[in-house]
Amino acid sequence: MSTANILAVYNLANVGDRIEGASWYGTAKKHAEALATQYGIHVDTAAGVIAALSPRNKWERNLADAENLVRVFTLDPESVDSVKVCTFGANKTKAIKILETEAQFDTVLDILSGPKLREFFTCIIGDDIDEVCIDGHAYSIWAGDRITLANVPKIGAKLRRQIKADYVAVAEQLKLPAYVVQAITWCAWRRINGVG
Repeated sequence: MSTANILAVYNLANVGDRIEGASWYGTAKKHAEALATQYGIHVDTAAGVIAALSPRNKWERNLADAENLVRVFTLDPESVDSVKVCTFGANKTKAIKILETEAQFDTVLDILSGPKLREFFTCIIGDDIDEVCIDGHAYSIWAGDRITLANVPKIGAKLRRQIKADYVAVAEQLKLPAYVVQAITWCAWRRINGVG
């Protein structure tokens, strides 16, 4: 488990993986910016809603859920609880709270609370080149083994710091932002292993 595993997956990335991964978080931020512009909310609020609704949610569905929630909230805040989303109820509650408080960066982080959600939000905003979203896929890449999401061990604070440090070390070697290395390796991992 080391930088060698991350680098090995990075080296397996084809041109398509590298193009998609290099632009992945930038594209995600553009989705948040479009949502913010269309509905008159802050981009941090939009990105926070997207991040909150992300667990166990496919990306296209995540974006659709975020737009539906924001649209209903701006039109009729009283009926926002009736909006169906494809994630956990607690995550929908976080997204609604972000909308209700018109949350910006620090408040969004407080509401999201969990490390993976906070990391995902920060990567979408793109202000910290050393941020990495450590999820089950990032763990599997780091471990050098395909592990189903249900079997990924709990990633505690110490382990999370180590995995992040290894992604940052590889990113420094490649002269790329750490979140770009994570996204490129995720794209390659997804293609190689046929996972979503």
